[in-house]
Order: sequence, then C-alpha cells, then structure tokens
Amino acid sequence: MSDPCAASNGDQNTDVKTESNSLSSGVADHVKELANNAYQAYTSGQFDACLQYLGHLQELNKDDYKISLNKAVAEFYKNGQTLTDTLRQTLNLLKNQVHSTVEEMDGLDDVENSMLYYNQAIILYHLRQYTEAISIGEKLYQFIEPFEEKFAQALCFLLVDLYLLTYQPEKALLLLAVLEKMISQGNNKNGKPSEAYKDASNQKVDTGVMVEATKSKIHQCKVRAYVQMKSLKACKREIKSVMNTAGNSAPSLFLKSNFEYLRGNYRKAVKLLNSANITDHPGFLSTGECIRCMFWNNLGCIHFAMGKHNLGIFYFKKALQENDAACVQLAGMSMDQGKKFSGRPMSTLLTNKRYELLHNCGIQLLHIGRPLAAFECLMEAVQVYHSNPRLWLRLAECCIAANKGTSEQETRGLPSKKGIVQSILGQGYHQKIVLASQSMQNTVYNDGQSSAIPVASMEFAAICLRNALLLLPEDQQETKKDNGLRNFNQSGSGETGNENTEACSGKPHEGDKFLVPGPPSSPLRKEELDNLRCSILAGSAYVALALGDNLMALNHAENLLQQTKLSGSLKFLGHLYAAESLISLDRISDAITHLNPENVTDVFLGVSSNEQDQGSDRGENEQMENSGKQILQCYPNSVSSACAMMLFNLGSAYCLRSEYDKARKCLHQAASMVNPKEIPPEGILLAVYLELQNGNTQLALQIIKRNQLLPSLKALSSDIKKKSVFQSIQTVQPPPFNTVQRK
Repeated sequence: MSDPCAASNGDQNTDVKTESNSLSSGVADHVKELANNAYQAYTSGQFDACLQYLGHLQELNKDDYKISLNKAVAEFYKNGQTLTDTLRQTLNLLKNQVHSTVEEMDGLDDVENSMLYYNQAIILYHLRQYTEAISIGEKLYQFIEPFEEKFAQALCFLLVDLYLLTYQPEKALLLLAVLEKMISQGNNKNGKPSEAYKDASNQKVDTGVMVEATKSKIHQCKVRAYVQMKSLKACKREIKSVMNTAGNSAPSLFLKSNFEYLRGNYRKAVKLLNSANITDHPGFLSTGECIRCMFWNNLGCIHFAMGKHNLGIFYFKKALQENDAACVQLAGMSMDQGKKFSGRPMSTLLTNKRYELLHNCGIQLLHIGRPLAAFECLMEAVQVYHSNPRLWLRLAECCIAANKGTSEQETRGLPSKKGIVQSILGQGYHQKIVLASQSMQNTVYNDGQSSAIPVASMEFAAICLRNALLLLPEDQQETKKDNGLRNFNQSGSGETGNENTEACSGKPHEGDKFLVPGPPSSPLRKEELDNLRCSILAGSAYVALALGDNLMALNHAENLLQQTKLSGSLKFLGHLYAAESLISLDRISDAITHLNPENVTDVFLGVSSNEQDQGSDRGENEQMENSGKQILQCYPNSVSSACAMMLFNLGSAYCLRSEYDKARKCLHQAASMVNPKEIPPEGILLAVYLELQNGNTQLALQIIKRNQLLPSLKALSSDIKKKSVFQSIQTVQPPPFNTVQRK
C-alpha cells in the first residue's frame, strides 16, 4: 500500500531470555541443584519459587551479575511483563557493572554477556528504537555459532522483525534462509542438548510441534518480505505454504488479503478480510496488536485504492475509534506517572497506531477535497514523521488547495469558471462594470503573524516545501553513504553465502533501491525520488508566484525544467510558471520563449513506480481487477487544451509589447483548439481588452455579458480613430498547481 500503510498481522518476538545456568565444575552440588531448580521453576511459570531459588544462589555468589539478571527477568514475568521501566533500569545498571558495551564486542570472550545485550535489544524493539536494536542484534549475530539453537532462532526472528519494520526485506530473507538451515540441521550450535527437554518423555512430540510452528512463522515472515518487495510470484508460492501451515487464521488471511491487494484484486481482498474471524483472536493485552484497528485500516486502504474515498475515510475513522478505545484502556492501567512504560504488558507499547492512522486519514481527506481537515490530520502526523519529505509535500498541497478556491471543475479536466464581473456601479448612462482581477485572487498576504505558525496559508506552504527539498538527497551517491534509518540497504541477491557478513552487513550493495525513508509508508525508490523532487519544485514555483516572490519562482521553475525525468504535465507547468515570473520581472522576450506551444508535447502525469513494479512481476495469466478507479484529471487534460493555454498566455505577453495583431492571432488560434465552454476567464478578458483596443466597445460589452467569445465584427472604416485604453492588462495566470501526487 502507496500514499496509505497496510497491516499484515505478523507474530512478533517478545520473549525475554534468562541466562543459562552453565556453572563451573568447581561449584558445589548444592549450588548446582539450586540453579537447576530455579531454571525448572522459571520454565514452568512458577516465578515465586524461581525467585526464592535465585535469592539463595545470590547469597552464595554475590558477585555474579547473571543471578541479578535472572532475578530481574523472573520478577518481570511474575508481574505480567508490566515492569518495563524497572527491567530497563536494571539492565543499564548491570551493563555499567560489567563495564561492557556492545561496540566493544570483538571476540568470543564477550559472548557470555550476550543475554544482557539481547534483553536490551528486546526493550529497544518495544520502545520503537529500531536502529539501536538492529545495531545490538547485528553485533550478536556475528557470534551466533556458540549459542544454543533456541536462543539463536530467537535472535534471528528478532532481527527479521526489525528488518521488516525498517523496510529491509532482502536482509530479512537472508536471515530466514539461515533459520531454515538451522531447522533442517536439527541440532544445537554448541553441540550440547538442552537440559529442559533431556528427560522429557514426550520430547519428540513437543519438538515436532515447535518445528512446525517455527516453519509457519518463517513462511509468514517471507510473505511480509515479498509483499514489501512487491515480488508477487514468490509471494504467491509462500502464501500457499502459509495457508497450509496456519490454516484460515487471522494472520494468514490478513497476509493473503494484502497479497490480493497488491495484485489489484480489491474485491477478493475485502472478501478475505471479512472472512477472518477477528472475534476469536486474542486481545491486544496479550498480543500487543489491536486486530479490529488493523481490520478497519486495511479496509480503508483497499477502498482508497479503488477510488472510493468517502468509504475509505469512514473505515479509517472506525480504525481510529478502535485505536483510541484501546489506548484509553491501556492508560487506565498505568498508575505511576513517573514510569510511563510500566503498569501494562510490554507488548502493548506497540499497540498505539494513532499517527499512522492520522496519516492515512489526511491523505484520504486530501483526495476527497477537504484540505483543511486533511491539514489538521497531517500536522499531527508530521510531529512524529518529520523526516518524511513526501509528508511535507502533502501538507503544502493542503495549504494550496485551501487557498486556491474552486477546484471541482478542474478535477474533471475543465478550467475553473470564475466570474469576470465583480460588480456593477451606477445606473443608466453612468453605469460602470467592474471586472474581477483574475491574477490576484489566489495571492495570500501575511497579516502580521509568523509564517511558522501551522495554519493552512501559502506562507506555511512555502516552509513545508522548503523542508521537503532539504530532506531530499543531493545525489544518489550521497544517499547511499547515509547510515541508520536513512539507509535501507538491499542486497540484491537471493544467495545466503557468508551469512555473518552478508545478512547483517551495514555496507551498501549495488542493488540498492530504497534511498530515502518515508515513514510510515515504504521508503522512496530512485524513480519515486525523482518524481517527488519534480512535484516539490513545481509546488514551490506556484507558491512563490502566489506570494509575489518572482525571482524565487523563476529559480524553482528553471530547476524543474532541468530535471531529467520530468512528466509532460509538470514540464507544461514549469514553462508557465517561468513565463509568469519573467513577465513580472519585465523580461517579456524571455517569457515568450517559454510560451511557445511547441514546448508542450504531452500532459501525461506519469505512472507510479508501484504500478510499474506490480506489472513487471505479474504472471502471464494474472490480470488486475478493473476496480473502476479513475486517474485524477487535472486541467488541462489534453495536449490541445495545454497548447490553447499557452497561446492565451502568449497573447497576453504580446499585448504587453503592444503587438495586438499577434495577440489576436494567438487568441483566435487558441479558441479554435478547445470547446467554447472550456475557454478560461483569462482568455475572455484578453478578448475584451483586444476589442477595447480595437475600439469595438459594444462587442466587448457583449463578450462580458455572455461570458464567452463572439465572432469578431467587421472592421470599421479606417477613418474611425481608435480610442486609447488606459487600463493595463493583467498577465494571464496559469492554472494552479492542484495535482495530488501519490508517492
């Protein structure tokens, strides 16, 4: 899913591990017995007895920090995993006690501290600090050989979840291949059988169940990775495995619905969602996932893709209501205000999806034509996702749409029909007609308040567009050198090779496609980045014109025209914006060069990279469902209409140079290229001005009354002196930048 984010309901690794009780051979048998009893009590869920045994052990080994670690973990589970702050503080104290950091791990001697690091990574994962958690997990992965098989699998699943959350699906697939290799081998990495299952009579049965559950989880993670990569052929194979292992459970049906969504089978995706029995799914208090919120959100995303925006916003509001109800319930569980992460299960720290939902609502409202409501939603979302350049562009589009006025006809591919008569003064012989100023209607002046105040004004739109440009990389090479969340590396290879170096390497690969993160949506690929830059430059030029900053508008327009991958519609707007700024700067000759109709070759908006990716990976017999979704139409919607708009503006430029014959030719040529009802008001005003210059006052009045062009009257006798008109002609304003680009 593009401008909106779709939920896949994958299981997450939430277990906190305890330290293994492999003590030295010189320890007394009593200590060994206490350690074994503590471990048995922990695995059976008897945490009170476990804490008693650990207390006796601590009296005998006061300097062993591992006992303190195990006590903290047992206490955490005893209280229903609600003491997250306490566990976090204990882990930090123990880390300082052993004077070790994850960056200092450079050999197998530090592996004994691995459980401490792993628990820290788990807490960082639930606090949504994914970059730090990945750093710890990747360091631990380098020393995975001596780990027990169960712990090694837990570490790999944690890294897989982190990679999927940060949109690194190819890294996740490499780790999933390692996990499959572990299961096929079926033995511990260190060659020591686990004591917990050594004497169990039903060892084979339990092991078989665990292996099947692990395989099912691997298949689900593979589907999530292939969905992010939009690799539909591979995803289709894994979907079958998921349905065979997990059946018609809610996670499997959600994943299959997401797959059908990517294929364009929207009705089938809705049917799969409705078939999921969400009432039988465990509540968010046990899983950390609000299944009802995910259900309504996914329905909203599907209807957004179908072009049914009113239904989409209805479902998004339902998702917000479910999310707010869950948050209210969780807020009532937290009694201590000083410990904001305690009082509720640690898994519920990931339950709140309010900002993702507000982002979806804002995009949906923008498509409906409610820019002010969309602005409020996106302003709240940008406080969390402030590094997303695409989100800043959406905010600017809200401001532009809120200030440009009527857009209903323009969205149908027609010019806006604003009245050209503002008022009529006087009566009889002294009656005067006051014409509306077309070029100044969209200009917004600052009324004294700071432009940084978040209101839907053109001044704030300029700030949003400036932020969006600053967040874009200068070039591709600079982007690939970035680290952390600004670098979503792709390996570009399906081979495992050296798992320790390839799967968790932070080095960029030749197959990098994700360049700039765009949370909460997927990162921007190279093609999307180029399209986004063009849209931002076009919006910046329009806003600068509206604010009267002609030099800045010219700069943005020229930068737009210099882009290598520029769609026909944005190229058309770039020439218009450059011409208007040049006319305002009294550089009419340069403006006429931009207004050449030959500059318009097409007005194509371009195909989103998402649709291209889907089409390139769709099987021969697979066809996208005809959902009835129509591409957003913007005026002008044809090359002839665009050429006519160029000629109208070119005629205005000739009028400024008093070349009225050329202006009249441009006007007549433009009028012959479009339907009479599609002639913009600026063209009608140009005709009025030319008739007044020619002395045809009555014809000018008829044009004003009928609000349309009339056939020219026969030329009057040459002895009639042309009357001079002192009213200056306003330059014809180009159509506003009102396209809502989708990612």
